[in-house]
Amino acid sequence: MVKDIKSMYEDELKEELAGMGEPSYRAAQVYKWLHSGVKSFDEMTNISKKLREKLVQSYYISSAAIEKKLISDYDDTRKYLFSFRDGEAVESVLMKYHHGYTSCISTQVGCKMGCTFCATGRSGFSRDLTASEMIAQLQAEQQDNNIRISNVVLMGMGEPLDNFDNVIRFLRLVSSEHGMNIGMRHISLSTCGIVPRIYELAEMKLQLTLSVSLHAPNDDIRSRTMPINRRYSIEELLRACRCYSDMTGRRISFEYAMIDGVNDSDECASELAGRLRGMLSHVNLIPVNSVSGTGYKKSKRERMQKFISVLEKAGITATVRRTLGSDINASCGQLRRSLEKEDQ
Repeated sequence: MVKDIKSMYEDELKEELAGMGEPSYRAAQVYKWLHSGVKSFDEMTNISKKLREKLVQSYYISSAAIEKKLISDYDDTRKYLFSFRDGEAVESVLMKYHHGYTSCISTQVGCKMGCTFCATGRSGFSRDLTASEMIAQLQAEQQDNNIRISNVVLMGMGEPLDNFDNVIRFLRLVSSEHGMNIGMRHISLSTCGIVPRIYELAEMKLQLTLSVSLHAPNDDIRSRTMPINRRYSIEELLRACRCYSDMTGRRISFEYAMIDGVNDSDECASELAGRLRGMLSHVNLIPVNSVSGTGYKKSKRERMQKFISVLEKAGITATVRRTLGSDINASCGQLRRSLEKEDQ
């Protein structure tokens, strides 16, 4: 069976090529080609034809094919639907900021978590993505736009900590000096709160930004909107978050989708402030996305500002996330669902 060569660390690649009788410097050459975005071994022009033929027989190079692309008329945000070698498809969003380009990539095909306000979970779960398929999303966007991506957000389709080993491998590969060399401080990982994995991540001290999808100030509301809370309560989750912040020295970003009449009252804001008091944190308020079948509506602007006011009076910093690509449904999950309906 052919192996996924782009998911290999450089040392692993050295071992593989040594087994073919190749010198160690060949691994460095191949590794560099893989992380420059080549789609075939024939593109590796400083590798002998004989070795390239051997590689074709034993390995494959993951790539992401563009199935669909939407471009916002408002801010040039670009939303992609990518397919992989088995035909599965995921979404990714490329956003332009004054500091450079940020890509929001997927880590799974679909999601198991079942959050009621999320489009991705409504399509079910197919499989985990490999580290190379995560990298391939970034490479495809760079090549399509002739740019260099400087920041990565793991906040697309899927729950990153539910695909822990592949995500950690991706993080180490994408930040490696001979890879895409995107520093950990330029990477954000979003989780709905798989508590044991947060402790594991804390032990690694990777210096990335942990974004926790909180979306409620108490167990009652959170359990109704996020099934994961029935396994790990808010108290357990925030205890893990405090541990993460203490061990890494990194501020945690708490994502909070503002849902009209559900979690946006002054009482909710006060309760949230009480839970976060004393933690190195920031609250990122997000107007909930309109997803067919949920019945949810985003909070009014005045309500969000009042919510922020309550938090800030309690000493909690908060902002409303800038909405990009609103005209192309830039939140993940909706483009793939439209493709599924076309195939039916």
